[in-house]
Amino acid sequence: MSRISHSDPELTHRLTRRGMLGVAAGGTAAALLGAAATPAAASAPGTSAAGHGHGRGAPLLPPGRLGVQLYSLRDKVSALGFAAVFAELERYGYDEVEFAGYTQGSAGPLTLAQLRRLAKDHGLNPIGSHVGYYANDPNAYTFADNLTKVLDDAQALGLKHIGTASGPFRYGDTVDAWKRAAEDFNTYGAAARARGMKFYQHNHSDEFGFASDNPKVRLYDVLLAETDPDLVFLEMDIFWAYAGQFRFSVRPDGKPAPFDPIKYVLRQPHRYPLFHVKDGVSDPQNEFGYRMVDVGDGDIDYQKFLSAVTRLRGERLAHHWQVEHDQPTDSLRFARRSSAYLHSLRDRC
Repeated sequence: MSRISHSDPELTHRLTRRGMLGVAAGGTAAALLGAAATPAAASAPGTSAAGHGHGRGAPLLPPGRLGVQLYSLRDKVSALGFAAVFAELERYGYDEVEFAGYTQGSAGPLTLAQLRRLAKDHGLNPIGSHVGYYANDPNAYTFADNLTKVLDDAQALGLKHIGTASGPFRYGDTVDAWKRAAEDFNTYGAAARARGMKFYQHNHSDEFGFASDNPKVRLYDVLLAETDPDLVFLEMDIFWAYAGQFRFSVRPDGKPAPFDPIKYVLRQPHRYPLFHVKDGVSDPQNEFGYRMVDVGDGDIDYQKFLSAVTRLRGERLAHHWQVEHDQPTDSLRFARRSSAYLHSLRDRC
């Protein structure tokens, strides 16, 4: 497991994600988890993470679409194994999991077929996985260096989505550099589609910056324009999108360039099959504009965001909502409270 100390939390997020370690659980690992909420406490309707209800309407969260990015639970996966973690996620009312690595550790060998079956045994659908974009090592487990192996593994897990949390900065931050990266993504997307999967890219905040050779051009717009919408999909990390809004609503030349993350989704909802639900407390003194907190404890309006997407015609069940926290104080508590909060949200119409 990577242990990296950086002052830049976004960089730390990128680097430590690559070191995610997955291990199998021992027979008594679940006992080590200690006291945990019962399923009723974890997902009781009308009760938020902070204990406040949100009305009596229909649940805002679509059924069967709540997942968790296992990077958030990397400490528990490493210490206790997938089985113990999956058992807790089942109790908390989760439907899906997104992987951030599935290599074996000291708890014992576990094949991908076994991992897939383990998830299914706990009612969890393996929905996607994050893999590196490229590396300077031809043997690296990345799309650029070992595409066939990456797709073979994703297929063995039964994934419908396979993607990367790496930014499209392989060739630089100019318009042409991002066009080249878009060509790479189109290639991976075509290969994934041939296997019955969707390739996707997960954003951080830097993607919303401006091209170094043209300060009028937002790099994220280049990515959208230059990738084939039938081959390349997006997983919007909502926290980092709002951090991008904070950082890049003014161009380098000083001219205003405001944008709203939700409008990207509403313009092309089919391109966003996955979301990362991550919360933050507004903090203008922070370089990203927010301090990351458990879902439901922050200032990002998830009532508004989920409503806007799920009310689109034909879109209610078209998206998957994966909770995440890069550095949770208590990862199981984070998972439990985030599920409780999202299950508590009610449609106000």
